[in-house]
Amino acid sequence: MRQKYLISRDGADHKLKIREYAITDRDMKKAASPTLQTATYAYLCEETYENEIIISSIAKGMNALIAILRTHNIFPIEPYVTKIAESVMTLYKSSEDGSVELFFDDKDLVSV
Repeated sequence: MRQKYLISRDGADHKLKIREYAITDRDMKKAASPTLQTATYAYLCEETYENEIIISSIAKGMNALIAILRTHNIFPIEPYVTKIAESVMTLYKSSEDGSVELFFDDKDLVSV
């Protein structure tokens, strides 16, 4: 499965949002990743976190941040949640608001 996560930090609202998207169209599953467009991904869910909780978790370390980021709605597998957490940490190191898109393809996890 191919997934996309949009992670955005909004300092004015004091929130972090993570949106999860995936390829759900059977015909698009075999399309080359570079040819995929944003409209190709189906919106699955969104989680919103208070900045204070994220900042506190970052101070406690990667495992604490991962525990907060994983929810009933969004529960990425280990390699993905680690990259998501690293991206969140990078967003919070910056003094400005920002966003990042992460793309994952399960094919990359399979060794031939």
